Amino acid sequence: MTNIRIGVIGCGAIARRRHLPEYAYQPNVEIVAVADTNQERAEEMAALYGANAYTDYRELLQHEGLDAVSVCLPNALHAPVSIAAMEAGKHVLCEKPMAISIAEASAMIAASETTGKLLMIGHNQRLMLPHVKAKEILDSGVLGRVLTFRTSFGHGGPETWSIEGPGGWFFQKKLAFIGAMGDLGVHKTDLIRFLLGEEIVEVGAFVGTLQKQDTDVDDNAVCVLKSENGIIGTLAASWTYKAKEDNSTVLYCENGILRLIEDATYNVIIDFNNGERVLHQMGKVATNDKQTESGIVRTFIHHIATNTKPTISGEEGLKSLKIILAALESAETGTIVRVQ
Repeated sequence: MTNIRIGVIGCGAIARRRHLPEYAYQPNVEIVAVADTNQERAEEMAALYGANAYTDYRELLQHEGLDAVSVCLPNALHAPVSIAAMEAGKHVLCEKPMAISIAEASAMIAASETTGKLLMIGHNQRLMLPHVKAKEILDSGVLGRVLTFRTSFGHGGPETWSIEGPGGWFFQKKLAFIGAMGDLGVHKTDLIRFLLGEEIVEVGAFVGTLQKQDTDVDDNAVCVLKSENGIIGTLAASWTYKAKEDNSTVLYCENGILRLIEDATYNVIIDFNNGERVLHQMGKVATNDKQTESGIVRTFIHHIATNTKPTISGEEGLKSLKIILAALESAETGTIVRVQ
């Protein structure tokens, strides 16, 4: 197979810890260009991976023979840069949340359709082995219907791992648009949609800033979600879980309880109503401190090589984005909001 030539736009933490090393690990993939407005960061990553360095993403998009790019930029830049990349003839893997509005996300999807270039969104929770196993269990019917659920994603905040630290773009509304709910909550909205196999139609939420200083975005969100078939549950996203990261999900079903990433040893546990307990260890789970291969880059490369539409498409990214937008509206209005 001919090498797939990759560019990475943005050389911050997610590019350094996930996209660049995961591309480098893939056979038949060549990292040929990186871009960052900070020249030192771009040149550092270029030297590490034998790539060309740019400080303007538009120049990177003109790099000869470039096939695809990862967009690893502040949230407010996801849509314009992704659209420009597709219009320049490149496939796009865009970090989450895919955009800051329904209009922007729809424009990204339209650009993919018009140009014929693939658009994939970095919702890696679906690809985590415990969640893949959980989907198999739920689809098998052994637990019966899901009745309720709770899911949580929280850590001490992006300043603990972001290359910019405190005061970086994550904490600036003009660049981030949304805080913990967009950074972590959107991961869980996508995961719940994936596990349940149905859409969330109503959201009630409290979204606010409880502890972080010098920021105009939220650091905590707690939501109540209702699915189209009446499943109800809670979602929590937080940048103030300082002692320990929480990435757990529990689904309460007719025939038992499915526990995901609650136990340090067994990250998939089934507690049946009859007292039987089934334990699974499904590989290591990535945390901010200990990264593991996420599957996102590997899956993106597979779709390019086979010319198949990504399962984590722009359309899927938009559906998950709509839930966090509904949560913001609920928090602002004090009402239960129907997802558009």
